[in-house]
Amino acid sequence: MDRRRLLIVAAALVAALGTALVVVYARGADQRAEDRFDTVDVLVATQPITAGETIESARAAGKIGTGSVAAADRLDGARTSVDEMAGQVALVPIQPGEQLIAAKFGSSAEAAAPLPIPKGQMAVSVNLTDAARVSGFLNPGSQVAVFLNGTDQETGQPFTRLLLPRVTVLGVGSTAPVATTTTDDSGAQTVEQLPRTLLTVAVDQKQAQKVLFASSNGELAFALLDGDSEVASDKGVTAQNLFR
Repeated sequence: MDRRRLLIVAAALVAALGTALVVVYARGADQRAEDRFDTVDVLVATQPITAGETIESARAAGKIGTGSVAAADRLDGARTSVDEMAGQVALVPIQPGEQLIAAKFGSSAEAAAPLPIPKGQMAVSVNLTDAARVSGFLNPGSQVAVFLNGTDQETGQPFTRLLLPRVTVLGVGSTAPVATTTTDDSGAQTVEQLPRTLLTVAVDQKQAQKVLFASSNGELAFALLDGDSEVASDKGVTAQNLFR
């Protein structure tokens, strides 16, 4: 009998504990939901803001707006008023939709700091389309492989080939969109505005010559690398070996 009573008491305690845990979880879920749907207003970029651009110039050009974000999504140091950023400049390029945070703004002296070019190398800039720069995932410090989409001078056939196996990105900055006109089979023309980005990479003299020549005689594309990425020079891809 005593054993039966003990089992009943134990079952009651387990049930009570389970109920308490459910209540605690439900309250936590309610709180998380409130945090998720509780919004705050922060400053956001409505157009690209270039490194070195003053907050006043960006506001005058209509590049700054106010956006509502969930409280949980507000970034650390997100600004809510342009007045608290008076006299500051963007230290890095800022893309549309980004929250304006304190870490990305500072004095003009900070913005004018020289590029951290590795010893014995130089900085070279190239203009790339959004796709060619890995859709905005490149940042200063990124390691990239550089490919060339070009045309063989002897055969006139297009090719894609590795140009440089690994270089370091020093800077990323936006430029004005480039208008591209295409003509279909009926002769109708379509004009498309393609965003382009100026990327600066660290290279030696021979690499710089390759990049500058290739960018003037073809289209460059960057591939983002990590420590495990495997890159090796080969004969590249042409129409003849594309499916081999």
